[in-house]
Amino acid sequence: MNAITMVIGSICILMIAYRLYGTFMAVKVLKLDDSKKTPAHELEDGKDYVPTNRWVTFGHHFAAIAAAGPLVGPILAAQFGYLPGLLWLLIGAVIGGAVHDAVVLFASMRQKGESLAEVAKKELGPVAGFCTGLAMLFIITITMAGLSMVVLHALEHNPWGTFAVGITIPIAMGVGLYHKKTGNLKGASIVGFLLIMAAVFCGPYIQGTMLGDWLTLDVKTLSLILPIYAFFAAALPVWLLLAPRDYLSSFMKIGVFVALIAGVFIVNPTIEMPALTQFIDGGGPVLSGPVWPFISITIACGAISGFHAFVGSGTTPKMLDRWSDIKPVGFGAMLVECVVGIMALVAATALHPGDYFAINSTPEVFRTLGMETVNLAQLSQDIGLDLEGRTGGAVTLAVGMTYIFTNVPWFHNLASFFFQFVIMFEALFILTAIDSGTRVARYLIQDFGGAFYKPLKRVDWIPGNIFASALACLLWGYLLFSGDIGSVWALFGVSNQLMASIGLIIGATIILKVADKRRYMLTCLIPLSYLYVTVNYAGYWMVKNVYLNADAAGYSILNGMLSIIMLILGVVIMIAAIKNWLHNWNNPAVKMRRETA
Repeated sequence: MNAITMVIGSICILMIAYRLYGTFMAVKVLKLDDSKKTPAHELEDGKDYVPTNRWVTFGHHFAAIAAAGPLVGPILAAQFGYLPGLLWLLIGAVIGGAVHDAVVLFASMRQKGESLAEVAKKELGPVAGFCTGLAMLFIITITMAGLSMVVLHALEHNPWGTFAVGITIPIAMGVGLYHKKTGNLKGASIVGFLLIMAAVFCGPYIQGTMLGDWLTLDVKTLSLILPIYAFFAAALPVWLLLAPRDYLSSFMKIGVFVALIAGVFIVNPTIEMPALTQFIDGGGPVLSGPVWPFISITIACGAISGFHAFVGSGTTPKMLDRWSDIKPVGFGAMLVECVVGIMALVAATALHPGDYFAINSTPEVFRTLGMETVNLAQLSQDIGLDLEGRTGGAVTLAVGMTYIFTNVPWFHNLASFFFQFVIMFEALFILTAIDSGTRVARYLIQDFGGAFYKPLKRVDWIPGNIFASALACLLWGYLLFSGDIGSVWALFGVSNQLMASIGLIIGATIILKVADKRRYMLTCLIPLSYLYVTVNYAGYWMVKNVYLNADAAGYSILNGMLSIIMLILGVVIMIAAIKNWLHNWNNPAVKMRRETA
């Protein structure tokens, strides 16, 4: 197969899905009505609740949800061949992810932009609400620390990347202030984008200078700086830093992948990886488990991801100007993220299998595979870095994209530039998720703390905002600084998809109440059935074969206990939901609301 066939076919499928299924969800299932005020208008406070242009909100939402998942997940899943990852990305995004993101956003906006835990409490009862909140707090803490650790290794001793990423902060604040004062979004966007591009291209020239020496930071220093930055991103008004930074970075994110699509059309690389590899039954050097359930656990963002529920019930529902914006922002941004995942898959599978496995395996393991590298030695020489054994996915994506770009005749001698640019680009992807994730963690802490001290629940109370933001950064910052998060990274895949199951459970509950026809619940129940079975089997497999297996490399009683607790929380929420569905199925009051809607 060649890459053009994969890319064109995928984009056509996603465009048709947006036009038909997205419209069906907006008009028939959710019945979006622009005559009603959104929470951003009802509760406008100039800080968290701010009516925002739909494309600015799209940029913020896309930048927040598109973190490491759509980049790294498809890279790691390429171990199974290109076909499983491609099918899961397309089917998962259309049937599951886009629906999940739209219904979670809708559910939160119905409750004035409150968190999914608060929505669960009101829809399913206090026990389910508490379990949802606890699960969300666990997951967001692990997620923020895990994502930050990827950034650390991308920016470690990398003054170019540190400068390019860091300079986006004052640029974004300037854009936010200018737009707030003048209302000129077009002018602010053009100036901000040009400044960011200038910063990117100036990055190489600071290396070897005094500024470059200051920005050559080690892991421990970066692990202190990142939580401090996240504190300000979470505590400052959303229009000042978070929204304009995410909006501007989305230009780069989408722009890079548009460039990659153009590169694919120019070069038309052959997909070197076979459709299926010998590792589909398990025992692979990248992922030890079989293709099912691990394809759906490894590829989360890009197909369906519980992390999106944090954004969809955190910052975004407080920013939407109109109810109909749910379609482009919730449904549409997920499909765009799917394109990102597909392009990452193309970049990985365009490498020769021997090169791919040499990068993603330790040298000792690679020697046991009986494979030979083809282009790796030349790529290492062109990039100026030994690429063998650089596991984790980030380097593979950078190498794959560099391989495609440098096959364009004009860019043949720019391998090192493209490689460093993509590494920085990945870091920027992840940092925008840290911005929003920390702010969501702040909301969760305020929700929990508000039960004991009522003023803390008020998002407009500055001391409460500062306390909750600081506590959120302290929780994941400690894990980041100690480095212990590396031992629980595998837990993220299971817990993240469990969170997506919870989002679909709440979505189905809402649809039963508001939709004209009860069968519209199937829009959530079909993906929920698959995902819930998958995540529970994956959790069981990891506990049995890895976490509580003393002979396994990933043996960890803590991870095993956390997995068991998370799965139990999911069961409690599911039981509460089923009781609610049975009660409302033929409830006269609910039936009357449907008939008169």
